[in-house]
Amino acid sequence: MSDPKETLVEAEPEAEAWFGLLDVVILVALAAFGVWWVLSNKRKQAEQAAAHKSYSLQPTSLATQTTDNSFLKKLKTSGRSLVAFYGSQTGTAEEFAGRLAKEGIRYQLKGMVADPEEYDMEELVNLKDIPNSLAVFCLATYGEGDPTDNAMEFYEWLQNGDANLTGLNYAVFGLGNKTYEYYNEVAKYVDKRLEELGATRVYELGMGDDDANIEDDFITWKEGFWPAVCEYFGIETMGEDVSVRQYKLTEHSDIDPSRLYNGEVARLHSFVNQRPPFDTKNPFLANIKVNRELHKTGDRQCMHLEFDIEGSKMRYDAGDHLALYPVNHTELVNKLGKLLDADLDTAITLTNTDEESSKKHPFPCPTTYRTALTYYLDITSNPRTHVLKELAEYTKNNKEQEMLRLMASTSPEGKALYQKWINQDNRNIIHILEDLPSCKPEIDHICELLPRLQCRYYSISSSPKLYPTTVHVTAVVVEYETPTKRINKGVATTWLREMKPVDPEKKHLVPVFIRKSQFRLPTRTQTPIIMIGPGTGLAPFRGFIQERALAVEEGKPVGETILYFGCRKRSEDFLYEEELTEYEKKGVLKLHLAFSRDQAKKVYVTHKLQENAEEIWRVLGENNGHVYVCGDARSMAKDVHNIILKVVQEKGKMSEQEAIAYVKKMEAQKRYSADVWS
Repeated sequence: MSDPKETLVEAEPEAEAWFGLLDVVILVALAAFGVWWVLSNKRKQAEQAAAHKSYSLQPTSLATQTTDNSFLKKLKTSGRSLVAFYGSQTGTAEEFAGRLAKEGIRYQLKGMVADPEEYDMEELVNLKDIPNSLAVFCLATYGEGDPTDNAMEFYEWLQNGDANLTGLNYAVFGLGNKTYEYYNEVAKYVDKRLEELGATRVYELGMGDDDANIEDDFITWKEGFWPAVCEYFGIETMGEDVSVRQYKLTEHSDIDPSRLYNGEVARLHSFVNQRPPFDTKNPFLANIKVNRELHKTGDRQCMHLEFDIEGSKMRYDAGDHLALYPVNHTELVNKLGKLLDADLDTAITLTNTDEESSKKHPFPCPTTYRTALTYYLDITSNPRTHVLKELAEYTKNNKEQEMLRLMASTSPEGKALYQKWINQDNRNIIHILEDLPSCKPEIDHICELLPRLQCRYYSISSSPKLYPTTVHVTAVVVEYETPTKRINKGVATTWLREMKPVDPEKKHLVPVFIRKSQFRLPTRTQTPIIMIGPGTGLAPFRGFIQERALAVEEGKPVGETILYFGCRKRSEDFLYEEELTEYEKKGVLKLHLAFSRDQAKKVYVTHKLQENAEEIWRVLGENNGHVYVCGDARSMAKDVHNIILKVVQEKGKMSEQEAIAYVKKMEAQKRYSADVWS
C-alpha cells in the first residue's frame, strides 16, 4: 500500500488546474442557491403571516388595515363608535354585549357586538382615532379563573404584550359565580391590565354573580354606566328607549326541504354526512348503547349512560367532560306554538338588519319554527328583563302590561317583583304567556328574543384504558315542583331518560363532543390520592379507580386510593355499590362512606373527613399525595377546602397563613383539583 502523502504530492500539479475551475462552478451554484433560498423563505413567511392571525407584543400602526377581521374598519364605514366585546361560554355575556350595543343608540353611540376571536384585537391601539369611541368588555370567568375559549387569545395578548393603549376608553362587566374561588378573575384582570397599558376607565368594573341574580347585577351596573358615559363624552340621552328589531323575517312558502336546517349546529346536513374532527360546532352523533337506572328505590332517578363513539376518532381521558346538545320536549314546543297562535311548520329565515354584524342569523337558517324551538332556543329558562320589556308591547290588558313594564324597570319595586315572580317562582316563557293571557307576541320576535339552547357538560365516568370506544356518563334526572305548583323538568335528562335501547335495530343518537379537562390522575401510579365525591360527584372517580385497578392488575406499584362518597341511604342511592365494594375487597380502594339519612343524626362526607385528619395529612403532607373534589360548589367544596386547611395547619404544625400558602401551592402544582358546579 502506497503512502498517502506521497500519492497526494504526485497528483498536486494536475489537481491544481482542475479544482480551480470546479471551485468557480461550485461558488456560482452556491450563490444562486443562496439567493433562491432567501427569496423563497421570505415568500413562505409572507404566506404564513397572511394565513395565520398572530399577536405581536408591541403592535404597529393598523390604521390602514382593511382585512375582514378589522373591527375598526367596520366601525368607521358604518359610523359607529361603540364596540361591545364578549367572552362567553354559555351565551349570557354575548347577550349582555348585544343589549349594550343596542342601547347605545339612545346615547348617540351607535354600537356593534364583536367576538374577540374573530377580530384583530391589536386594533384597540387605534380605536382612539374614532371620536367618542368606547370599548366595553363583557367577560365571563370559566373553570379555575380562566377566560372563555373565544377570549383566550385576547387574554394572552394582554398578559404577554405591552401595547400602548393611551386614548382607549373602556369599561368592563364581568360574569362569574361567587361559589367559585376565582370569582370574576378574568374581568378583574382585564380591567386592571387595560389601565396599566394606558387606557382610560370610563366606568367602574361591574361584577355579576350567577349564583344570585346576575340580571339584577347587570341592570344595576348599567344604571351607573350610561350616565357616566354621557358625562365623560359630554352627550345627552336622546329620550325614551325605542324598541328596535334586530332581525328581519322572511317566510319561505316554497322551499326545497333539503335546504332546511334540522338541528345541525353549523354545517347543513352534518348529521347525515358526518366527518371528523368533532367539536362544539361539529358534534358526533353517538348512539346510546346502555341506559340503566342506578337508584335502587325512592322517587329520584339517576341514569348510567354509555355512548358509542367508535369510528369518531374522538379520544378522551379519565376526568374529561362529555358535552351534548339537548332537545326541548315536543309537548313544551307544541304548547308554546299554541300560545303564540303559530304554524310551527312554517319555513323561515331571520336575517340581521345590521349588515356589518358577523352574526347573520340568531340560529342556523333557513329552518322551521318547530326546529328552532326544538333544537336552537332555550324555552325553559327564566327570561331576562329586556324580554319582559318587549313582551309588554304585545300585552293588551293594562294591569298585565304595567306588571311587565315594572319588572323590566330598574326601580327597587320592579327588581323585587322580577326576583319573586320570575326567578323564585321559576317562570319560563310558556308560564308567562299562560299567566298573562292578553300577551300575544309574534313568534318571530320570540325567536329573536330567546337565548340559544346551550350544550350540557357531564363528567365522564369511565376510563379509555378499559372503554376506548364508549363514554360513560352518570346523570341525575332533574324534576321538581315550582312555587306555582308546576312541574319543571331538566331539558337534557328528560330527553335522555326516554332513550332506552331496547330494540338493537333502533338507534338513539345524541350530538356529542369531548371537552378536555385539567382534572387528571398523577402521572406516577405510586402517588397516593384522596377523592371526595358525594352523589354524582363520584362520576370522574369511577374512571380514576378503573385506571388504578388496571395498574394493580398489570403489576405496577400503586399508591393508596381513597374515596369519600356520600348519599342519602345505602339501600336507595349508593351509586355503583357493587363495583366499589368489589374494588375494596381486592385491596384496590379504601372507602369512607356517609349515608346522611341512615341514622337519626345526619352524617356527610365532611364529617368523615374530620374524623380522618391523620390519614389526610399522611397522604397529602408526608407523601405528597393528590386530593380531588367533585360535586356541589356552593357548600360541599367550600367545607372540604376549609377542612383541608385546618388539617394542614394542625397536623403540619403551621400558622394559618402558612397553611393557606401550602394549599395554594398544592393547587398550583395540580395536587389539589376541583371539578365543581353550583
